[in-house]
Amino acid sequence: MPTSTSKSKKTTSGRSLARAPRSRPSRANTDITNYSSATRWLLQHVNHERMRVVPYNTKAFSLDRMNKFLKLVGNPHNELKCVQIAGTKGKGSTCAMLSSMLQACGYTVGLYTSPHLVDVRERITVNGEMISHADLTESFKSLQKLEKKLGEDMPTYFEVLTATALCYFADQAVDIVILETGLGGRLDSTDVVTPLVCGLVHIGLDHTNILGKRIVDIAREKAGIFKKNIPVISVEQTEEVCEVFDEVAEKVNSPLEYTGNQIDFSHRFEANRELGPHTRVSLTTKTSKFEHLPVPLKGEHQSHNCALALALLDKLKGHDFSFDQDKIVEGLAQTVLAGRMEQVFKEPRVLIDGAHNADSIYALIRALGAHISYDSLVMIFGCGQDKDITGMLTQLSLGADKVIFTRSKLNPRACEPADLLSQFTEITGKMAQTADNLEDALRLASHAVSREDLIVVTGSFYLAGETKKFFIDLPNRKPAPTPHRGLRRR
Repeated sequence: MPTSTSKSKKTTSGRSLARAPRSRPSRANTDITNYSSATRWLLQHVNHERMRVVPYNTKAFSLDRMNKFLKLVGNPHNELKCVQIAGTKGKGSTCAMLSSMLQACGYTVGLYTSPHLVDVRERITVNGEMISHADLTESFKSLQKLEKKLGEDMPTYFEVLTATALCYFADQAVDIVILETGLGGRLDSTDVVTPLVCGLVHIGLDHTNILGKRIVDIAREKAGIFKKNIPVISVEQTEEVCEVFDEVAEKVNSPLEYTGNQIDFSHRFEANRELGPHTRVSLTTKTSKFEHLPVPLKGEHQSHNCALALALLDKLKGHDFSFDQDKIVEGLAQTVLAGRMEQVFKEPRVLIDGAHNADSIYALIRALGAHISYDSLVMIFGCGQDKDITGMLTQLSLGADKVIFTRSKLNPRACEPADLLSQFTEITGKMAQTADNLEDALRLASHAVSREDLIVVTGSFYLAGETKKFFIDLPNRKPAPTPHRGLRRR
């Protein structure tokens, strides 16, 4: 059982009784008066997630600035025990499974992820509960006054959220924090922490105009989270990625292990009445043995993420964390992850998935075929200009029966649907359709499917999030003059 049970005891205001809250600056003379004004203030900051051209350098992504910012708020990260996870495909899944297992074992878990689907508060959670509107507002009030001391070198949107998360987790006296890196690793604002252990998921081509067009360049950026004497665990990687990781690990003296190599790992796909089609994993370390655990998330690729989560959990045993095997199994089974093969509408069936690179599209299509029964697959697709578009379109052509290209209204970097169609036709020789916006794309799709068909919206978290919000808001939308089959209100 956990050794720090007193930490999880909270007052009615949400602050821990384990220690006095960090002192906050005066909130006088602030423009932030409520949650709406707080979010408006956040949006005033440079947001690299929404920029067409991102200057990837130590000025735009400044760890020095982040350290100065955190010093102004009392260096909350120095009070926290953290696990840091980087990579291209599977960070969110690994974070979710690790968090769920830790919670089931009785620990209070802070989780910081990105991007969000609908609500920015999704990025900062404690035991699965989003930071409250009031707590986020109060944090922004404090940070607004303090950031002025940085002069002209103001923090970015992501840095503000990272500082907010670290302050909130320290105030809540969480037992462990799981940090998902935002972009790359070397210059990511989460890299200011000294974690207990680092995790690396699959490395692939993504953000190629920022991190580099070669897989080795991307791998080197991800390996930027390696730190002296801090253990690193990676999933199985390609030979060229392993060469980079091994080189960096040796240079900075980071003990590095791979699942499937130094850590014994195997997986198998099966189906039964209780769980249906699913994958099971087995993993053995010097201190743990997990046998035939069902992977809670769909897709064979999730077995690698699950193995990494289990290996990271095991590594925490060396830092006074203790775990009950039954609780681990229970927690793993309770894993919930929004935006990954998530059904958001029943008739017709509409799923969203945040797959945003070629590997993820490939894994998504394989997972759909293995886990979901359908006659025809209609894919609504939109992506950013900084993606491996050729690779993504190639994978789409191999799995989708019909493709509709659109764009998210929330992403200024989004490709034009006509450009995607042109490239798709050139690459594959296949026909497709375009829609100027998501609602039109859904309308087209709903006319093209029968009861047994499946609509999947994918290509970016922006598009997935916009789709989820569309269906959340659907009951309150004004009725259209002519009801569209499949998208009618209930």
